[in-house]
Amino acid sequence: MTRTFAQDNDFYHSLPKVDLHRHLEGSLRLGTLTELARSMGMAVTGTGPLRALVQIREEEPYTFENFLSKFDTLRLFYRSPEIISRVTREAIIDAAKDNVRYLELRFTPVALSKAEGFPLSEVIDWVIEGREQALKEADIQVSLIASVNRHESPQLAEQVIGLAVERRSQGIVGIDLAGNEARFSALPFAPIFQQARKEGLHITVHAGEWAGSPNVAEAIEKLGAERIGHGIRVLEDPSVVHLAHERGTVFEVCITSNHQSGVVPTLSKHPLPRLLSANLKATLNTDDPSIEQTTLSNEYKLASEDLGLSVNILYDLILAGVSAAFLPDLTKNRLAQALQEELAPRP
Repeated sequence: MTRTFAQDNDFYHSLPKVDLHRHLEGSLRLGTLTELARSMGMAVTGTGPLRALVQIREEEPYTFENFLSKFDTLRLFYRSPEIISRVTREAIIDAAKDNVRYLELRFTPVALSKAEGFPLSEVIDWVIEGREQALKEADIQVSLIASVNRHESPQLAEQVIGLAVERRSQGIVGIDLAGNEARFSALPFAPIFQQARKEGLHITVHAGEWAGSPNVAEAIEKLGAERIGHGIRVLEDPSVVHLAHERGTVFEVCITSNHQSGVVPTLSKHPLPRLLSANLKATLNTDDPSIEQTTLSNEYKLASEDLGLSVNILYDLILAGVSAAFLPDLTKNRLAQALQEELAPRP
């Protein structure tokens, strides 16, 4: 049956999806946060006041400063091994409920460790434990990406990356550089990321969202980024578009996030269609689904109904996610075949 742009929600949920850019710290259930707040003795009556601290609301300014401020509250909750493992498990379970078949969940060990001063190695192990618990319960494949922030020291990043290298056999497949790219350069991290690549970790870098296309070029050329988190401002410079073509760089696009962080003024103006028209490789992802109050199904709905992408293009975005996954070729091929069979016949 030929499908039009306007689908019901069940259609978008039914799509077998791939999410390559989702932050653990932005995926916490509001109900879990409320429960934890009460157990910690915080004065919480209902979810309203807490919601305002951890989720973007329509009446708030859509700026990256406001977006990042939500994490200040979220970081207060990581107070035990059980909590860290629990929120990891729940984030994966929630992705599976949204019919995400493959998830790359990135997490920031330094952020998870701060509330109680936990050792970084133990924090990483608790996330791994939460992943293992979720895999026993849900029909989903999950890899982990260890993230470090630009505003923190390269020495701290080196510690995190060293621990990630040691745990490649436990589901950690890559590293990510995140944080405020408008204020902090990625260059101090370049030698560490280049070494991590040599030691078998894949590289993704947040760039070209809150600052311009030079940051995309820097991430590709200096840090060896295979994928760019967001990266939608790459279109500002044709030479950087050419570089991305030449290197086969993949862009991890997050529609709602780009709007709520103030990069895109309205959803209908999101540049994803222009990225695709420029023949850049793009995938569709959530970023921080709890903060944004979105799901990957909703992101596909926005791509179709707000941006006018056809169902065939939605299918292409799903398969592009498989192609860009940080997986061994054999595993990737099996996943691609399974999803192609499920998506066929195309409209």
